[in-house]
Amino acid sequence: MTLITGEPGTGIVLKEYGKNIQKIVDWILKVEDRDQRTKYANTCVELMRQLNPGARDLDEQTTKLWDHLFIMSNFKLDVDTPHPMPDIAVLGKKPERVPYNHNNLRYKHYGKNINLLIDQAVLKEDGPEKEDTIIYIGRLMKRLYSTWNKENVEDEVIVEHLIELSKKKLHIDIAKVKAERLFDTVGGVVADSRIPSNSSSTRTNMHSRRTNSNSSGYSNAGNGNSTSASRYQQNKPRRRN
Repeated sequence: MTLITGEPGTGIVLKEYGKNIQKIVDWILKVEDRDQRTKYANTCVELMRQLNPGARDLDEQTTKLWDHLFIMSNFKLDVDTPHPMPDIAVLGKKPERVPYNHNNLRYKHYGKNINLLIDQAVLKEDGPEKEDTIIYIGRLMKRLYSTWNKENVEDEVIVEHLIELSKKKLHIDIAKVKAERLFDTVGGVVADSRIPSNSSSTRTNMHSRRTNSNSSGYSNAGNGNSTSASRYQQNKPRRRN
């Protein structure tokens, strides 16, 4: 594939610059004096710049304009320019094909990171730390599964997938998981153990603040009512006998 779609003198090479710019380029190629060709080429580049006023990067845009000028001349323009003539082989070269990322994920809704966590958990020695790691992975898998499937997922499904992804190297008692709600993201033994113990005192303080604010509000409202009532009695018009 080549970027050149026409030949100088036979048609428009780059249609975005129009027919008149192409005629100017064709005429510049016929100028014999090199200095004059260089002068006319710089003028042509300025005309091409006016057709693209929205460019922000001046240096990059200037290089691009000179490249387009060489392309419209079919790389036959011999002038003095601060920007070298681009290689036609590079311009017409096809981009390399980007290979598709194949991770061979068994369950794509869990993502690749779950497989990495499972591989790290398999390397751990049997003990409480390994069990905590399995519980953490199970809770994360359940949360990811819930984002993919809005229905409630059973703990048996998570345990089955965990065993399958670990190639039967990670095991956990399903009865214990369900009894202690180990895979629940909110609540459960594991979740409750990580909640600070002063949460109840915090709720008590919040309740007391609400009570005080309500009581103060009522008292102020009462004072306001009594004050307005007294003003009303003072300003009340007298009945004529």
